[in-house]
Amino acid sequence: MARRPEPGLPLSGPALKRWLWLGLLVFRLVSLGYAVEKKVAKGKVGEKVGLPCCHEIPSVESLRNYRVYWQKNTTEVVLAYAEGKKISENERYDNRTELNSRNLTLWISPVEIVDNGPYQCVVQHLKFAQNSVVPRIVCDESVTLFVTADFSEPSITTEVVRTSSCESYEVVVRCSSHGGFPKPKISGVLNNVSMVWNATWVSESSISPYNVTGNLWLNVTEDISLTCSIEYNGFAKSTSLLLKKRRACVPPTPPSYNVITASSIIIIVFLLAVTLAAKFLPRHVCSQCCMPQDSEEEDVKESMKTAELSKVTSETSSV
Repeated sequence: MARRPEPGLPLSGPALKRWLWLGLLVFRLVSLGYAVEKKVAKGKVGEKVGLPCCHEIPSVESLRNYRVYWQKNTTEVVLAYAEGKKISENERYDNRTELNSRNLTLWISPVEIVDNGPYQCVVQHLKFAQNSVVPRIVCDESVTLFVTADFSEPSITTEVVRTSSCESYEVVVRCSSHGGFPKPKISGVLNNVSMVWNATWVSESSISPYNVTGNLWLNVTEDISLTCSIEYNGFAKSTSLLLKKRRACVPPTPPSYNVITASSIIIIVFLLAVTLAAKFLPRHVCSQCCMPQDSEEEDVKESMKTAELSKVTSETSSV
């Protein structure tokens, strides 16, 4: 009966070799996976970008000895060649792609945001028999294309929402940028100290341009230096703003003694003038109004005297 190794004893012989080979295999697979994952290509919207393939055709052969498939997301064929002839081309990539006949690089120009994503290059070597063609896969590898669209220069605006005192005020600061890709990170520096924006992003889809806005509420009690940065795919754009502290309030200057005295005299003179006018003006008006009435009474009396005199005269004549 075989003895089981006691716990804690080191492995030896075949068991040790088996574990070593297993460790090397795992390390190799992890290394290959890491290498494949890190194979990337980058390009900006409107530029020309090349996606490298994993096989190069020897000088003694030509594209006629191969089948080459470039596909996106493992399901969408971008471009395909068989025996040196183009057999398939995606309408979305029409007149925007070409294949290098030696290293099988896929060139895309001009690059669009929708081109962003993983691609796969599959190469088959064709062995021609008498009545058949035997394909053998010699290459099957992925490459990820990261497309970048530049954002606009960040715009910083401020809005004073409340004045707490003569020396401080509260303000809402907004930093915005638009038209870029991919989804950006917005960061800031406040008086040489990192700060976080309350950010919102707007985009029609995951492969559409982004608009980003960051908001910040500040109580300004001193001069503040503020920087807003938009970061995307290794690129960054920044804008700075200086918020100045309000200077101390200037108290209103009280009027001098001479001004007060002069103002009082003017008011007193005005009141006296109004009082005198109210006292004497009605008498003058009444005297003017009464004069015509007295004349009329005298005229009446004179008429009565004349009538009586006429009457006496007529009576005397009749006697």
